Amino acid sequence: MANAKEIQTRMKSIQDTMKITNAMYMISSSKMQKAKKILQDTEPYFYNMQAAIARILRHMPDIQHPFFSERHLVPKNERKVGTIVITGDKGMAGAYNHNVQKMTEDFMEEVPGHHKLYVLGMVGRQYFGKRDVDMDGSFQYTVQKPTMHRARLITEEIVRAFLERELDEIHIVYTQMQNAMAMENVNMQLLPLKKADFKVGQVPADIYQEEIVLSPSADVLLDTMIPNYLTGVIYGCLVEAYASENNARMTAMQSSTDNAKAMLKDLSIQYNRARQAAITQEITEVISGAKAQKRK
Repeated sequence: MANAKEIQTRMKSIQDTMKITNAMYMISSSKMQKAKKILQDTEPYFYNMQAAIARILRHMPDIQHPFFSERHLVPKNERKVGTIVITGDKGMAGAYNHNVQKMTEDFMEEVPGHHKLYVLGMVGRQYFGKRDVDMDGSFQYTVQKPTMHRARLITEEIVRAFLERELDEIHIVYTQMQNAMAMENVNMQLLPLKKADFKVGQVPADIYQEEIVLSPSADVLLDTMIPNYLTGVIYGCLVEAYASENNARMTAMQSSTDNAKAMLKDLSIQYNRARQAAITQEITEVISGAKAQKRK
């Protein structure tokens, strides 16, 4: 059994670690709350944008637009699939990064065609950089403090690649926070868009009395509105992933703190036993010494 001094040293080390995990928990909690607040503030604009696109599609259900092109003529095994993967810049977040990476790998195995990854987050770039996958090396975006500007730059890149037929479809893999205890990994198709996602079939009762003027034309309006809509979707994914990462880190840090407390409790018992044993040993030695003196 370790002596009291060694146990004290271990206890001090664990207490120092607890200070770090507690600090990381508080920081992650603050970041998560800010991210959720930002998302709540910006969501209404993009919901209205989605509703405006749906309104156009309801009046012109047969409209043909490049953003809705399924490209059925391209064989499945020749389709070029781009996937935006949102991981973290740091670890210590439980299985957060692992789950996103696994969903991406499973998707690449299940869906035929040529896959190209656009990875956000240092952890994901390091992981996929060591594997035999086509990853865009110039896609060097951080996931810290998501901004609308960053989402717009990402949107511009994927829209260009889609319209120029460098990619036939584009997905985004990220983590969505259901609540403080549950998170879900999501694979969402960004392009081509599906008219069903805009609830075109749900026709309001007064739609036939509604008159709208599309100027200069529906195609031109969609050319502008859809990139803005996609920017909102990607921004929402970035914020959701950021909140989920910090929530996962909070959970991991809380678990580490709880484990540290349990270890301290066990070590405290060991320390008291070691002290008691040392005191007993000293008393025994004193008594033995006294008896030896008497014999003399």
